Amino acid sequence: MKNLVVITVVSVLSALISVSVYKHFEEPQEVIIREQAPVRYTNYTDDLLSGNKQRTFLSSSPTNFTKAAEAVTPGVVNIKAYSGGSIDWWSSNYGGSSGSGVIISPDGYIVTNNHVIEEGNQIEVTLNDKRKFEAKLIGTDPSTDLALLKIDADQLPYLVFGNSDSIRVGEWVLAVGNPFNLESTVTAGIVSAKGRSIDILEGEYKIESFIQTDAAVNPGNSGGALVNTNGELVGINTAIITRSGRYEGYSFAVPANLARKVIRDLKDFGTVQRGILGIGIDEVNSELAEDLGLNSVEGVYVTRVTKGSGASDAGIKRGDVIISINSLKTSTIPELQEKVARYRPGNKVAVEYIRDGRKYKTDVVLKNKSNTTALVGENSMLRDLGFELRDLSDSERRKLKTEGAYVVSITRGSKIERTNMDPGFIITKVNDRTVKNVDDLISLLKNASGKVMLEGVYENYPGEYYYAFPI
Repeated sequence: MKNLVVITVVSVLSALISVSVYKHFEEPQEVIIREQAPVRYTNYTDDLLSGNKQRTFLSSSPTNFTKAAEAVTPGVVNIKAYSGGSIDWWSSNYGGSSGSGVIISPDGYIVTNNHVIEEGNQIEVTLNDKRKFEAKLIGTDPSTDLALLKIDADQLPYLVFGNSDSIRVGEWVLAVGNPFNLESTVTAGIVSAKGRSIDILEGEYKIESFIQTDAAVNPGNSGGALVNTNGELVGINTAIITRSGRYEGYSFAVPANLARKVIRDLKDFGTVQRGILGIGIDEVNSELAEDLGLNSVEGVYVTRVTKGSGASDAGIKRGDVIISINSLKTSTIPELQEKVARYRPGNKVAVEYIRDGRKYKTDVVLKNKSNTTALVGENSMLRDLGFELRDLSDSERRKLKTEGAYVVSITRGSKIERTNMDPGFIITKVNDRTVKNVDDLISLLKNASGKVMLEGVYENYPGEYYYAFPI
């Protein structure tokens, strides 16, 4: 026990002597403690990776969204559509559809999704200040899922269109809706991707080139606004991908540049003026890129060119790869379709393409589905009756062994719609007189009076069909 005490005392004395000697010979040092500045984003690196250092990244957009939200919410409205009868608007089960809309002019024009109002013939709009209006349907475009409404009001708050081409992946955006009875909702997220196609729309001429974001969009927000941090409208919120029926991180919006053109057409003509190149297209994959000697796997491959089309007139051929429209890249089919869909028949677009490893540019005059530059609705009779027509192609005439006028689309609420005619009907006779083409049909209608009987066929249904209406 005595030995243990002696050892402990000797150890303590040795330590004290060592510290005293060190302090005597070592000069005093000043220690400074610095507070490190906060870093928004740090790229953590491993010391084994030579040349890599920590860096900071500052977002190009502000992360304070209050100004944008305050500016935008008054211009986003609630929309309810129903089919006749009385309705309890406060009930969640009123037998109609509900969504959001965006005021785009002070005199009451409102854009929303077609699927929000397609099931109803009566539409009520509730403003952010709780005023209610009955809305008139100006026109719809199922190929982009857009619709244009009008309410009888003025001096309304409205949203200004931004340039959807300028938004970048990773940029902050806000999704603003007016769902159910919640008045308004604002959620924030970033642009996840551009030019997305999710195969939700129908029809030969559907346009799917969505802006994908992770801003929360739930049922009731369809038709609402996607805005940048300046409060500019860059998209119309349209769809989500979900397994549960609720938001799961994927929402999609129609780009504002496309929406603006569709809305202008609906306002001016009641229908969309669709300009087309007149080509068949396919994606460029790695094998095709290698076969064609392309430097990258992007662009749109031309599989066929319609005779007499704008593309044919401009010298585009099968096997060409289109890489831009009016200097805007077209890396994928959705991007090409969206860029072209911004223009009307008769408009000229600059097309850049690759052929045999070399780049070329040419100007293409867009045409319509009938392969002319005429605008739909230029003939007031067809516009008033409510349908869009085109001539049958040579292949359709051979296959069907008939001539006639093909019904491309029918305007909601029109005389033609009330006959229960469907798009795809081929008119072969008017009041028992033969119709060879659209010009024949127009001539016969101009000379008709009283009751008109249209006779014709559908490609996939046997027998003849008849539709009558007064003129």
